[in-house]
Amino acid sequence: MDIDTETQQQNLTTQIVTPGSAITSDPAFMRGHGTFGEHGTIYSSVAGVVERINKLVSVRSLKQRYSGEIGDIVVGRITEVASKRWRVDVNSRQDAMLLLSSINLPGGIQRRKSESDELQMRSFFAEGDLVFAEVQSYFADGALSLHTRSIQYGKLRNGTFVSVFPQLVPRSRSHFHTLPCGVDVVLGVNGYIWVSKHVPAAKVEANAEHIYSNKNEEISETERESIARVANCIQLLNRLYVKITDTTIIFAYEASLGHAVKDLLTMDIATDLAHAVNSRLAQQG
Repeated sequence: MDIDTETQQQNLTTQIVTPGSAITSDPAFMRGHGTFGEHGTIYSSVAGVVERINKLVSVRSLKQRYSGEIGDIVVGRITEVASKRWRVDVNSRQDAMLLLSSINLPGGIQRRKSESDELQMRSFFAEGDLVFAEVQSYFADGALSLHTRSIQYGKLRNGTFVSVFPQLVPRSRSHFHTLPCGVDVVLGVNGYIWVSKHVPAAKVEANAEHIYSNKNEEISETERESIARVANCIQLLNRLYVKITDTTIIFAYEASLGHAVKDLLTMDIATDLAHAVNSRLAQQG
């Protein structure tokens, strides 16, 4: 391999392109999604980041709908109660499905769902409710099938909802984090994030029968301010296209303490905080 070809391959891993940008003229590469070929050169058909897997070159769009994978942790909003299932908005091309057979009954009871359970489906999840779930499988039409068969999954309460670009939330071992400021964050890989008051795991297990309750717990003024600050930090990271993880949220939160919560989304302050986060990430390695 000559030096020019090796350099070209290395550049492909970090290249950001716009529609019509030339990616490579090396005949060894094959065209993938987000590209087209003309006169022996591969061009980008979308704005995004060039990705290379062996000899396959594709472009991942900077702004795109969530494309689910089995095992993904997502946050969704119930849009419809149908026959033995709920339709859930997960920021994808079509709504996901949560089957009645894929949830735990109040108290964690495991049994076959009956007609009486079907009649009271709205007592579990109703239109507008937010739910924390895992992708279990696909249906024949490509729709995602979700499940909440775990004490950590279920209805979300005591907080606020934030929507970000899905590509900014990386897949990781855990998507539920308790921050040092006493705020819980659920990072859905579909770009939907839930920021809420911290509730100890022991308390959740002791009150498992209330997992479908619509009543929020008492939230103090200090807790409300912490929740709002974290939510605004997430929004500024999204606005300036910074990866959203528990680490970057903590860095942004700590850097924001010298500013009022309402000022965090002004462009000047948001830019300064984003630079501070990137600097700390660079220092880490």
